[in-house]
Parts: sequence; C-alpha cells; structure tokens
Amino acid sequence: MDNLKVLVVDDEAGIRFGVTRVLQSFRVRVPESEADVGFAISQAESGEDGVAYLKENPVDILLLDHKLPGMSGLEVLEWVAAEPRDWLTVMITAYATIETAVSATKRGAYDFLAKPFTPEELKATIAKTARHLLLQREAKRLAEEKRQVRFQFISVLAHELKAPLAAVEGYLQLLRDRVVDPASPKAGEVLGRSLERIEGMRKLIVDILDLTRIESGQKRRELVEVDVREIAVRAIETSTPAARNRQITVNLVGPERVLLHADPGEIEIIFNNLVSNAVKYNREGGQVEVRLSEVGDQVRIAVADTGIGMSPEEVKLLFGEFVRIKNAKTRSIQGSGLGLSILKKLAMLYGGEVGVDSTPEVGTTFTVTLQRQ
Repeated sequence: MDNLKVLVVDDEAGIRFGVTRVLQSFRVRVPESEADVGFAISQAESGEDGVAYLKENPVDILLLDHKLPGMSGLEVLEWVAAEPRDWLTVMITAYATIETAVSATKRGAYDFLAKPFTPEELKATIAKTARHLLLQREAKRLAEEKRQVRFQFISVLAHELKAPLAAVEGYLQLLRDRVVDPASPKAGEVLGRSLERIEGMRKLIVDILDLTRIESGQKRRELVEVDVREIAVRAIETSTPAARNRQITVNLVGPERVLLHADPGEIEIIFNNLVSNAVKYNREGGQVEVRLSEVGDQVRIAVADTGIGMSPEEVKLLFGEFVRIKNAKTRSIQGSGLGLSILKKLAMLYGGEVGVDSTPEVGTTFTVTLQRQ
C-alpha cells in the first residue's frame, strides 16, 4: 500500500489545509509489516459532508473535529459506530477535557488531538494511528489465513482418512455377510489388508501429532549428546523387514561415532522418514545407502536410493503438508504426505536444511545438515 486515505472533517479551512500541507509529504515506516506509507488527504467542512463522503468512498484514517456546525463530531462517531468500517478515527477538539476524551472513546475514537496542535504533534498522532491500523489489518489477515489453512488442513485430513476407513468397512462387510468364508485363506488376506489400512491411519495420526507439537512449540525437547550412528542403526533395523521382502539392501557408511547435541526422538523421526521412504520408493532388488559425515560444526545425513526418482517439477512439490507425488508408480504406495514436511521443520530447529537430488528411473538422495550445537 503506497498511501493511506485520510479524511479531514473540520469547519475551519485553516485546519483542513494545514493538515493537508503537513501530511501530503509525510511518510511512516512500519517495520513489523514491512510497510512504508504516505497519505492522500480529502476534506469535508461539516459532519453531513463527512458522512456523505464516507458513504461513497473508502478511508483509512478519519480526522474528525469535535465541534461542528449542524451534525457534531460525536454524532458522526455514533453514525460510524453503526456502520461496517475498517478505519480509525482521531478526534480533533479545542475542548480537550477528560469527559470529552472518554465520550469520544466510548463512541469508537482511537485517539485524541487537542487544538491548537503543532505539525510534530499531528505527525506523531498520525504515525501512531497508521502503525496501529496496519498492524491491526495484518493481524486480521493472518487470522483469516490461519482459519483458511486450518479449514484446508481438516478438509485434506478428512479426505485422507475417508478412503482407508471405507476400505476397512468394505472388508469387514465381506466377512460379516459371509461373502468371504471366515475360515478360508481369503479371510486372512482381507484381514491383512484391513490391518494395513489401519496402520496407515495410525501413522497419519502420529505424524499429525508430531507436526502440531513441533509447530506449536509444545513438544517437550530433551537435548542431550546423542550418537547419530546409533539412531541410524535403529532406523535401518526398523525398515529391515520391509526391505527384505523386496530384496532391498540397506548399507550404513560413516564414522564409528557421530556426536550431536539433540533430542534423540527428533533425530529418530528424521532417520525413520528418510530410510522408510528410501525403501518404499525403491525398485525390487534395489539399494539404500545411509551416509553420515561431519563437516565443520555440522552433521550431514545423506540417504540415497536406487528407486523410481522424481522429475524437477515433482521435487518442487515436496515438503508441503499432505503432499505426495502421485503417478502410475506411486499410486499403490501408502503414506501420510506429512513425513517430509516434518523432516524440514526438524532440520530448521537445528539451524539446518534439507536438499534433494533426484533423477527419474535412477534414484533419489536426500541430504540433511544439522548444526552440531
């Protein structure tokens, strides 16, 4: 926004033109909202003219004289209070009494400027009013954005849960209606698919809890010296059954000890996401290599796979919440779409970052750097 629109309502021409002269070259910097604004001034010489102008034109700041011929400033304020508005009112008066200030404030005035006032006093009042207005609007914008994000989050979550719930419901109905004989091998297959879907929902709920705890700052963190290699070994062991089923080999390369001041649970989340993804999105008989290294005051974790890879366009979509790359090769792969978002937020907690290098049909390497302290 280049200019805030100011309406001066005063029956004294000297006041109106004096305010215009002072403010037309005045600018206010609001660092909190990164705004630098000037002022466009309009004038009205009576309360009636002011109301007529406000009915037809948007304003940001209303400079309103208290004592006006005909409709008084307080009566204008009462009209303003009954109208939807997004501006702030500053009362101008030669009768700067406590009673007047209280009366104006009760009717919605933001501030008070007593006549006679100097250019510096006018500038100071307008600067305070402009900053308050812009910060108020920014707060409203952020609140609305937060509301929209929450709505989208819940909508996506409902969508992600609806499909597996429908699948489990369908499997159970097959057993209930005896379409599948409970004693047959087919029943075991149906139950296995149900458990797989339930496990996917459980993982989604755990990921959501991790994400919300991290973002809210309410996650309890126990920062101690941890051996990153030990956590990497546990993550590999967790993924071993899935890797063995698809003849995927997982190797760990790096020093015997890699020390990091960290929360063990957070580092475990990082490794579990990286290693499990490397196995899930790999090819049959493929390989996963987990590489640990120390570079200056950083610990570097790299997990490379020989899997399906991604195009540059697909890589750009990563790290968003509920983002999953969907194509013919990934359609049957289960996931919450939150793992990489959590991974990135955790890396940021450690002053680090996440990098991706991927080639379709060749493989993908995720690299995470973390500050040692």
